[in-house]
Amino acid sequence: MQHVTIPQDRIGVLIGEGGETLREIEDRAEVRLDVDSRDGTVGIEILDDPVRGLKGPEIVKAIGRGFSPEQALTLLDAELMMLDVIDIGAHARNDNDLVRKKGRLIGEGGRTRELMEELTGAEVVIYGSTIASIGKPEEVDAVRSAAEMLLDGAPHGTVYAFLEDKRNELKRQRMDI
Repeated sequence: MQHVTIPQDRIGVLIGEGGETLREIEDRAEVRLDVDSRDGTVGIEILDDPVRGLKGPEIVKAIGRGFSPEQALTLLDAELMMLDVIDIGAHARNDNDLVRKKGRLIGEGGRTRELMEELTGAEVVIYGSTIASIGKPEEVDAVRSAAEMLLDGAPHGTVYAFLEDKRNELKRQRMDI
């Protein structure tokens, strides 16, 4: 059994109305979830298919990092779908710096985060002191690179140009297949 801890305010999202979301995750990922609502610990037991079951902890982590259950369940859509989480706090010197760096990642009116999604094809969520993405490896890698550029102080225009280049590169790769 694996254990994942999620924030208290995300437990209700994980469980869903009347336990509906919890049951859907258990059914689709072929796992059993044991949620301790006091401390946010979720025990995850793999039941049948070990490959699907290994996605169970990732789905729980994704919900804990701010993704909707629908977004988190896309991790089951393809074998290569993955979750990537970057700790913004590890890049910040203090709380004020953390707020500033989060603001750079979100952008004015959420535009930077939206552009990351549009140009990479990945889902991107900024929650607490993390930025997380769900997508194919090359999509998630592009989000990680762009986020790290912003966290290191690169101008937004440079990052947007990088993302445009990445989008074109990913399109070319898909056409070559």
